[in-house]
Amino acid sequence: MGFFLDNRVRAAALASALGLFAAVSPIAFGDGFNVPMRGIAAGTFYVEADVAGIGMVDFLVDTGSGYTAIGATLLERMERTGDAVFVKQLEGVMADGSLKVVPVYRLSEIRLGECQLRNVEAAVFGPGTRPILGMRDLSRLAPFTFSTNPPGMRMGQCDTLATAEATPPVTEKPAG
Repeated sequence: MGFFLDNRVRAAALASALGLFAAVSPIAFGDGFNVPMRGIAAGTFYVEADVAGIGMVDFLVDTGSGYTAIGATLLERMERTGDAVFVKQLEGVMADGSLKVVPVYRLSEIRLGECQLRNVEAAVFGPGTRPILGMRDLSRLAPFTFSTNPPGMRMGQCDTLATAEATPPVTEKPAG
């Protein structure tokens, strides 16, 4: 289920042409960060992320998805800990061409290995939705490459490095 994608094949070819995929070990970006991925037989890849207020969650790495996405169940847990606040309603084109309006929430933090992404905007879908790491947030890690053998992602930058101390939650109140 790719958000904002109506032609997955064309997007994958474009991503490949732009060098977003690598069939061998990732390119070194000086002081970049490595994160292992888990490949599935269907050709999809997952990265384990530490989500504020939740803990460890597997995210599908989806270059065909504009927004990061989570399900309503994860959102409810994050709201209870103050780690998610409503931002806006968003109308998007789904992979099948249909239009859907979904709420977007700001998640206080997602950690990929030692790399922190703060204030992540995530589209929220129904309960049981597979968490997706989309291009809006992957672009924040640029330059990045994927390696399929062994599965891994190398990121050129991140918001901050993870530390032992806790990151303060987002303190804004929902609009409306």
